[in-house]
Amino acid sequence: MSVQPAIVVDHSALKFSALPPLSLYIHVPWCLKKCPYCDFNSHEVKSAGTEIPEQNYIAALIADFEQTLPRVWGRRISTVFFGGGTPSLLSGATVDDILAAVRARLPLTPDAEITLEANPGTVEAARFRDYRAAGVNRLSLGIQSFNPQHLKALGRIHDDTQARRAIDIACEHFDNFNLDVMYGLPQQSIKEALADIKTALTFKPPHLSAYHLTLEPNTYFHRYPPKLPDDDTSAEMQIEIEALLASHGYDNYETSAFARPGARCKHNLNYWLFGDYVGIGAGAHGKISFPDRVLREVRYRQPKQFMEKAIAGNAVQESHEVSATDIGFEFMMNALRLTGGFEVSLFAERAGVPLTRLLRALEDAERRGFITRDHQRVSPTLQGRRFLNELLQTFLPDSGT
Repeated sequence: MSVQPAIVVDHSALKFSALPPLSLYIHVPWCLKKCPYCDFNSHEVKSAGTEIPEQNYIAALIADFEQTLPRVWGRRISTVFFGGGTPSLLSGATVDDILAAVRARLPLTPDAEITLEANPGTVEAARFRDYRAAGVNRLSLGIQSFNPQHLKALGRIHDDTQARRAIDIACEHFDNFNLDVMYGLPQQSIKEALADIKTALTFKPPHLSAYHLTLEPNTYFHRYPPKLPDDDTSAEMQIEIEALLASHGYDNYETSAFARPGARCKHNLNYWLFGDYVGIGAGAHGKISFPDRVLREVRYRQPKQFMEKAIAGNAVQESHEVSATDIGFEFMMNALRLTGGFEVSLFAERAGVPLTRLLRALEDAERRGFITRDHQRVSPTLQGRRFLNELLQTFLPDSGT
């Protein structure tokens, strides 16, 4: 009698019953001046009056997008985000051309959120009007501070007057906008940090991002650290900023994000809820799900090299599939940034493996007071939010849990 071969079950495979929402990130790599704290892929326009190669870059972006289409064909884009660098260096006509090219190749949802980041030092009323006409319906302004001394310490190209003027112009053209403000700045007091938030509140922004300044590797500040507030002072800043914004009706729905009702950033929420995103442009990252795998991609970083590679048909420098071993940590690294955490059913839907794979880590995190959980939801506690890195380490594949 012949012996039938054993059936081997692959427990490492990912399985998705449905694909998540899809976003599009468009990276604009140029800025007028590299900020000393910035670790993003941004490159200074070398001399005054030098124009960025808009038309060549548009061609490269479109070529990059077209090369990605076979991996996302048949899907719709729910959000678009122009990030940088300084996207507001682009003309309104250029933004219009890019969005028209995208729409011609893949449909956007009727209520698609389209965000563009702007630097107050590059703001013109006509340019904001043109962005709105091109289809941009949400603006994100990098204010950082209203204090002239702190703006100078941060290496920003705008002053406090330009910051206020930029917000006034934004209010004229956009109902939905975000203000970025930083705290924990060199030599900053708690009173000064709160003063920046109070000034921002006078403009009634639908959304406000309050970031703690961190010294990231490969930045000027990392090599030559400025004198920053100590940990206790920074922690008190965070507590008082959160309380102040809560008293004005802002929901702290993510670590650094505060929104009025209905004004949460849909694009960033898609990241945090482990949705998919195509990233085009120099150095852009992407995450694309298939019925049985998740693919991550990275484009060439240097703008000139990216343009050459994209036109030649190979914009992606690196790509890899996320393993079933790593995907649980990647999901948690995003979803546990949200104050409300995530629905239990979402994990299997977006990670492609059952949540029971992380049972020991979940039990450990709960025992340490970092999360609360039931059969419907997993959420970080206040302690878990304050010690987010320690919480996330619980879910590392080699953590032993």
